[in-house]
Amino acid sequence: MSRRWRNVLLVVAGLAAAALLAAVIGVYWLLQPDRFTTAMQAQASALGLELNLASPASPTLFPRPALELQGITLNERGASMPILLAARGRLALPWRTLLGGPTVITRLEIDAPRVDLDALQGWLSRLPASDSSRPPQIPRIDTGILISRASLVRGNDILLENLALETGQLMPGEPFSLDVTARDGSGDPVLMRLLTTPRMSGASMQFQNIALHLSHGASATIDLRGSARWHGAADAAADLTGTLDSANAGRYELAMQLTPATTRDPLLLRLKLDGPGNHANLELPPLALAGWWSQLSSEKGPQLTIPPGRGHVEVDKASFGNVAVEGLRLDIGDDVPAGAGSSAGAQQGP
Repeated sequence: MSRRWRNVLLVVAGLAAAALLAAVIGVYWLLQPDRFTTAMQAQASALGLELNLASPASPTLFPRPALELQGITLNERGASMPILLAARGRLALPWRTLLGGPTVITRLEIDAPRVDLDALQGWLSRLPASDSSRPPQIPRIDTGILISRASLVRGNDILLENLALETGQLMPGEPFSLDVTARDGSGDPVLMRLLTTPRMSGASMQFQNIALHLSHGASATIDLRGSARWHGAADAAADLTGTLDSANAGRYELAMQLTPATTRDPLLLRLKLDGPGNHANLELPPLALAGWWSQLSSEKGPQLTIPPGRGHVEVDKASFGNVAVEGLRLDIGDDVPAGAGSSAGAQQGP
């Protein structure tokens, strides 16, 4: 090879190296990981949360522009118990966002997150009343969310493990789907499928045409339809009706209403159940109810206690994990709503 061609090749190689370096710098500048990290931390801070990463977000271009997040920790400001821990996450972003357009996430992926229900409950219970000047917005996610190998715990007790969650696209006015599979602390399969259409109405998120399916192994299946809205913080409402099919007890009519938190009461779930031999009319704080339910299948042994809230329960026969109940009549709390098939003068239970 002549000296002239060697010089040409050296120049071409130098230009290629310079172009590659410029591309790397350009990609980093376009992705601006600090901008997105700061934006996410600011949104968390507005909700009284602290978001931390084990290392700064790193940009990547292939197979699509994205930010890689390592060692994710989310906790209530000043709290020692994290609400969420995750090994890694990935935010795929469209070019229009990178070039200064509105912040849009193409896809969100989180690997091996661990959510602590106690920490989550504590944060939710201390949320202030919704600020109408800063209404919630439906985030746009073009191709969905994927969460794998997740676990839901309460302290050291595992409520759900090997949890996988996947959604379709999320954008106002378009149908949205969410599928969850997991196993409970006893290894039984749990399945949830949600279909709805999210919309913005004034300062509230509206969820129309809700179709919710839940199943726990072969023992129970719940199908509900209705609508819901969220105005921010604990200002949430829902109205759902449907059926509960129990392999051991038959079919029940089920109605669920969620009422917003007030200065006097927390977020409350009003539940009515009517079927063969069993009836209930209850007002329950949802997160406290989740903790009570988890005690029934605790690995340390089932703990049958009075559920939180108020209302009336009639149980001819039912089983909860390894606990069987027969002939139970129970009034909980003050100002008890009358239960199906019961008189208004039912005696106050323990």
